[in-house]
Amino acid sequence: FIQMSPDEPYIRDRKSPGLAAILSFLIVGLGQIYNGQIGKGLLLLLGAIISGVLVMIFIGIIFWIIIWVYAIYDAYDTAKRINLGEIIT
Repeated sequence: FIQMSPDEPYIRDRKSPGLAAILSFLIVGLGQIYNGQIGKGLLLLLGAIISGVLVMIFIGIIFWIIIWVYAIYDAYDTAKRINLGEIIT
């Protein structure tokens, strides 16, 4: 917990939306894991792996791109919402 000032309540560790997005850009689901959403991150990673296998047989490229873009956006948005106190991890 971090106390911002004597008058403000304690808040959970702040998250960097930019770092969360970059982590998900590098490895699908890693931004969610950084945000404390372990299950969601692992599920996205599994979906990306399955889509990656399907890409090898030319079916999954669209699904992989959709999962990848969603993971980047979700990691960024969740980190922002954690910082605003809307989500407690």
